[in-house]
Amino acid sequence: MPTLTAARNAVGLTFFLNGLVFSSWVSRIPEVRESFDLTNGQLGLVLLAIAVGSVVALPTTGAAINRWGTVRVVRVGALAASAGMLAAALALGNVLPLAVAGLLVYGVGIGVWDVAMNVEAAEVERGLGRTIMPRFHAGFSGGTVVGALVGALLVELDLPAVVHLVGVVLIALVLVLRASPAFLPVAERDEAHEQPKVSAARAWLEPRTLLIGVMVLALAMTEGTANDWLAVALVDGHDVSHAMGVAGFAVFVTAMTAGRIAGTGLIDRFGRVAVLWATMVVAAAGVLLIVFAEEPALVVVGIVLWGAGASLGFPVGMSAAADDPVRAASRVSVVSTIGYAAFLAGPPFLGFVGDEVGTLKALLVVAVLLMPAALVVPAAREQRTPAAATS
Repeated sequence: MPTLTAARNAVGLTFFLNGLVFSSWVSRIPEVRESFDLTNGQLGLVLLAIAVGSVVALPTTGAAINRWGTVRVVRVGALAASAGMLAAALALGNVLPLAVAGLLVYGVGIGVWDVAMNVEAAEVERGLGRTIMPRFHAGFSGGTVVGALVGALLVELDLPAVVHLVGVVLIALVLVLRASPAFLPVAERDEAHEQPKVSAARAWLEPRTLLIGVMVLALAMTEGTANDWLAVALVDGHDVSHAMGVAGFAVFVTAMTAGRIAGTGLIDRFGRVAVLWATMVVAAAGVLLIVFAEEPALVVVGIVLWGAGASLGFPVGMSAAADDPVRAASRVSVVSTIGYAAFLAGPPFLGFVGDEVGTLKALLVVAVLLMPAALVVPAAREQRTPAAATS
């Protein structure tokens, strides 16, 4: 029987590897645009393939976890993500349709992987009896830091993208397969619970779950816009090199990692709602600095603020969706599906806006989106008892 400590460590590693693979891909996005000679709008459509794959897979992932458990599901997700990234890497600069198909499969895998590790993380959080979800997401961000720094270095050294990406996904796949048996048996526990499980279809009708999903949608776009467009925006708007653009993204994910580490204590002290509102203000201020500041030092400050401000939306949304352990898999699946719609709409929308006003000014969409998003944040308020969670 897996222990709580072993499960915590395995989940942390799984989050880290998920971030490492994703950030390694992000470090090559400017190269994708150049190698296929794409406009921003066309690049946005290519990036859309990842979100399409994830959104297709996410609605059924909760049911799959209830039936087969998180260990099998996270392994399937990691295998699909690895296969898709291998195909995309081999096609880079040569066969655009194959690259898009590979990213589609990668999106399916990364979405399944994401839901499974968040459900397992919520189970560990309940076992520990304290807020720890943001630290698991800090593990993801830590993986993105390593991926961005290594990516920036390898870009500067002109290492071919295929060598870089193939190496990363193979290492990540082996480690996920080795770590996942330590997960706690979420599905088995649910089957023995006296209360009936709630299907994903029924979870789609719960007002609180839907409002949490809308919140995660806005805050996922706050984070996802930086993932897809920050490096490109720095290259286009501030006239830096490709490697420096990737380094700017590394600063963003470093700040996001720090925010997630610090966020656990802040949430326990002040509650989810107050902390989320504060981070949204910080994120908006950071975006405004990046767009309008001319001094490089102020741009860096803006990147740090954006990263810190974007740090807690997704992990807090996952914790809120999983407040009731019996309904965790279905609700996390629903909230993740809604949240991933940001990655579905975000890349092409920002790309087309960038074609009209410039890549840098297109980032202002994030600051505008945060204002209405603040209205639904109270839906994430702590619901600790099963009775409260059914509301």
